[in-house]
Amino acid sequence: MDYLLTAVLSLVPIVELRGGIPFAILRGIPWYIAGPFAAAVNILVAPLCWLFLSTIHRLFYGTAADSGSDPADNSRTAIKGFAWYRRLFDRFIEKARQKLRGGIDKWGVLGVAVFVAIPLPGTGAWTGTLGAWVLGLSKRKTLPAVILGVIAAGIMVTAVMVLGLNAFRVFVKTPV
Repeated sequence: MDYLLTAVLSLVPIVELRGGIPFAILRGIPWYIAGPFAAAVNILVAPLCWLFLSTIHRLFYGTAADSGSDPADNSRTAIKGFAWYRRLFDRFIEKARQKLRGGIDKWGVLGVAVFVAIPLPGTGAWTGTLGAWVLGLSKRKTLPAVILGVIAAGIMVTAVMVLGLNAFRVFVKTPV
């Protein structure tokens, strides 16, 4: 049950592995299992988030979709979408893309990896993937960057937990 709860915490936005690893270690799962387990589960966020964003965006924005299952049929049908979403997306997202383009040109996907690696709430795989998608970065480049960031964050959170618990034991008497 502790592994299931660790997995759920590692998948939840905001909490992610920053909550999953401490939960697992405090529940008695060894750190050398808790860290890699929570990181592996958290890595699944990037492809799930990318799939969700591309599907929902395509439905809401309205794009062309394949009309049939016959690969020889090149005709496409239009998905109508929502005008309010299209206006909102075009206004805010495109402006954000233009403003942040300079940073992306300078840092590229390394910036995504560093952002995901920062072990603070709101800077994990969900937000990193969303930001990369909004900025129009390719999935092929984003997924490895998010994976690298999750691994780095997992190492940092695990280290803080192990070192923090050991430092705390100095102040607590244990029976001999």
